[in-house]
Amino acid sequence: MNFLLEKQNRQYFMFLFVSCVCMLFLLLFFGYTEVLRTENLLFAREGQLVSALLIEGVPAERIASACSSSVITEAGSDLLAKIGHQNQTPFFFFPVLQKHAFLLALRAGAAGLLFCAVFLMGAAWHMKKRDRLYEEAAEQIERFTRGDFSGHLPMENQKGTICRLFASVDQLARAMRAGYETENHSKQFLKDMISDISHQLKTPLAALNLYTDIIAGEPEHPDTVRTFSQKSMESLLRMEELIQSLLKIVRLDAGSISFDRTEVLVRDLVLRAAALFGARAERENKQIQIADGKEERMFADPIWTSEAIGNLIKNALDHTKEGGVIRIGWERSPVMLRLFVADNGCGIAQEDIYHIFKRFYRSSRSADRQGVGLGLPLAKAIIEGQGGTLSVASEEGEGTVFYVSLFYTKSEVLQNRKTDFTGM
Repeated sequence: MNFLLEKQNRQYFMFLFVSCVCMLFLLLFFGYTEVLRTENLLFAREGQLVSALLIEGVPAERIASACSSSVITEAGSDLLAKIGHQNQTPFFFFPVLQKHAFLLALRAGAAGLLFCAVFLMGAAWHMKKRDRLYEEAAEQIERFTRGDFSGHLPMENQKGTICRLFASVDQLARAMRAGYETENHSKQFLKDMISDISHQLKTPLAALNLYTDIIAGEPEHPDTVRTFSQKSMESLLRMEELIQSLLKIVRLDAGSISFDRTEVLVRDLVLRAAALFGARAERENKQIQIADGKEERMFADPIWTSEAIGNLIKNALDHTKEGGVIRIGWERSPVMLRLFVADNGCGIAQEDIYHIFKRFYRSSRSADRQGVGLGLPLAKAIIEGQGGTLSVASEEGEGTVFYVSLFYTKSEVLQNRKTDFTGM
């Protein structure tokens, strides 16, 4: 009875049921009226016979006795056969039966025609609605094939076989839509990435061409050659840094990086990250201070997390003046360990603070500082890829603090995932 789950089928079945009930009552009424007509016909025929016998002088007592008799004798049957009144005689030889048979056939034919007309009209109505439904579905599927997924197939959220079919097609359309969106996103991402790379490489490549021309044009001046060779090396290092950062971000976005998370000492991560910038800090007369706190652990990929912290340290060095101080510390919270990288640099303007994690974003106030605008987006991608968070607090002219929050242990990560799942 699954076909009754569909609304249109239920309506058509209800129409058939009501029609059959009406037809049954019509037949019963028709049969009852025919019984009454037959009864009247018999009474009329008996009246004719009784009247004829009375005219012939047959006593009334004998006529009454004959009318109440139920015995059929052989002589009586022979007499009826001689006058042509027997079963084999066609009914149209009897004038009384001719009229009765004609009316009966007329009424039965009219009832049959009415019943057939009702059924055909109901079937045509059902088929028309079903045909309209199929046309709407075909039009919507055609729109799906053209990439228009704004609509849905009819009979959404209903039951029945055809509804399940339409729901499956809708689900397939949603999968196609997700594929289209993913493909378009990938194309747009590739387009933006190529545009960003070409834009960012344009400046160092132009500088390299200029430096090469200068070096080639003044080979007899060793100081000039040395100076512009050094500048060429700096441009090459900048290009290498840019390309490496771009490749890492692309891999993170594509999900091709699998973080090897283990329980590691926070101090070891910080020392590994700070060691890469010790020489620069000394050269620029800046200090990197690591807090003396309790030995804490966090659940993270040591290599990638160290790189994220290093990017935060580099950003702090880029935005502090000579004599600046970069402080790194950590504190324990009930669920996560929070590490901070603070500086007493120029701070971040309020109109820029919501954009600093965008790729290649550089404030107009940072035009004279190092960097290409990839360090913070890369750090955020690394931290969030491990289930953590990276946030910032800053006051212009006072300094900036970046906060990295990560779980302590693997069990807490799994418990957090379980909580998120059960809370959905």
